[in-house]
Amino acid sequence: MSATDAVPESAADAPLTSAADEHRAVEAAEQAAAVMTAAGMARMPARVLMALVAAPAEGYTAAQLAERLGVSAAAISGAVTYLHRLRFIERLSRPGTRVVQYAVVRETFYGSITSNAPIYARMAAFIDEIAVAHSGDAAASARATEMADFFRFLAERFPQLIDEWRQRQG
Repeated sequence: MSATDAVPESAADAPLTSAADEHRAVEAAEQAAAVMTAAGMARMPARVLMALVAAPAEGYTAAQLAERLGVSAAAISGAVTYLHRLRFIERLSRPGTRVVQYAVVRETFYGSITSNAPIYARMAAFIDEIAVAHSGDAAASARATEMADFFRFLAERFPQLIDEWRQRQG
């Protein structure tokens, strides 16, 4: 690796470039974003999130995201606001400048996926009430009971999965 290829020690030391030549895995990121969109995430936040997963170490500025994705600054603004509110991404400021870069917050992202465990437990309780209300209808009661059991399973397993993930990561 030459001196010009070296990774900056911090985001503050990173040069500001157009990053056009640095965009890597664009097609894979777009395909991953399409899968996330099909699973229910809004399209532009999914595209921004996957672009940030594939971003250089220092992340991307809003302008670099707009360039990479071929969209307007307004589209980027809405997406980063949404992702920041979910705590999927963070804003990184460069000391002495007004430049803001965005990067994925790894631990928060994984945790947010499993933080719905209490919601699943509540869903199971409500669906149990549906099963009881349909005690005279075996098919409806069975459907509700199965769904409630599944939500309870998720509520129990998600915390364990995060513990297993952390142990695996060392």
